Formats: sequence, C-alpha cells, structure tokens
Amino acid sequence: MAGSVASPSPSTLRRAILVNLRQRGPMSPDGLATHLGASRTGVLQQLHALEQAGLVAHAIERHGVGRPRHLYDVTPDAQDLFPADYNGFASALLDAIASVGGQDLVEEVFAARRQQLGARLREQLAARVAADAPLADRVRELAVIQDGAGYLAEAIVASDGTIRLREHNCAIFHLAREAGSCCEAELALFREVLGADVVRETHIASGDRSCTFRVETRAGD
Repeated sequence: MAGSVASPSPSTLRRAILVNLRQRGPMSPDGLATHLGASRTGVLQQLHALEQAGLVAHAIERHGVGRPRHLYDVTPDAQDLFPADYNGFASALLDAIASVGGQDLVEEVFAARRQQLGARLREQLAARVAADAPLADRVRELAVIQDGAGYLAEAIVASDGTIRLREHNCAIFHLAREAGSCCEAELALFREVLGADVVRETHIASGDRSCTFRVETRAGD
C-alpha cells in the first residue's frame, strides 16, 4: 500500500502561507491549500492562528450569487518576519553622508541623533525616577530602558558602592563595528542623561562580551 504524503508541520505551513501571501497577494484558503498541497482544514487553522497574532487579516469579497470569499493577506506587522538589510542600509547611508560632507558631517549626524535620544531618555527617566534620586537608582532605571531597547542591560552596584551599567548585547553591532562614532555618541549620551562621569570599561565592538560603563558622581556634585 502506498504511503500517504506527510503533512507539513504547523510552523512550516505557517511560514509557507506567509511567503505565498507576500509573493502572490490576497488568497483564499482554498487557493492556498491547492497551491501548497495542504488540506483546507490545516490551512484554515494556521490562518486563524496567524490572524490572532496580527500577522494576516482577511477581507470578504462578494461577487454575484453564492457564498462570499474570504481573502487573506499579510499585515504590516508581518514585515519583520521577512529578510531585511537594515545593517547594510545604515552602513551605506553613513558612507554616503561621509562622501557628501566628510567625517565632520558624520559627527554632526551622530550629535543630532544623540540630542534626539537624550531628550527621549530624559523624558523616560523623569517618568520613572525623581531627578534628585540617588545615582544608583537612576542607573537602574536607565538599564531598564536600555533593556527594553534590546541591549540586555543591567545595573550592578558592587559592595564598595561602585556603579556599573552593563549591556550584554549591542543592538547596533554591525554599525558600531564600522563606525566608532556611534559608540562615542552613546558614551556621551549616558554622561548627559545621568549628569555623571561615565567610563567605558569593556566594548562589544572591540571583541568583549559586553559593553560595561562605570558610573561615578561628578567631582563637586
């Protein structure tokens, strides 16, 4: 007796559905099932799961007599599941900026970006901790904010009172490796928003496992 053809796993089928909708545009469950060689029931189950996750949505198409068709398509939220080249784009953009205005213009761009990030970080910190709170508390809250931005950050206060901010991931690693200016901008940013002396002790882009910053109260404060 001939063996039956194995059905694709749920994760494989979900991926195939997303790719086909991306390539072909809106499709009905029947159309997807036919094209993918899967059962209509299996396709519907995965479409419903994808819809609940906000990755696909359906519209109803009515034409003449008969039951309306449900046509499914990917949503903008599904975009992050497809290949992207943000690192390459960012690097090429920096090269273009340098070719237009030289390294001075690159520095100006990072300075402007630092000002934007600084304003946002100060606003976030103000909502989380008092401006006159102990430095360790402000560093802890900054670590929470950076952790939410993908840096796997934590604040560490040693028994002798030494305060460190440690980032176990560099969310802009490829850019940081090519353009040291962005790392210097981050260092200056931390000094500004914390109002403290900040010294970088370890550096992911230089081969370390983390970016570690020692944070100290400024002399005279």
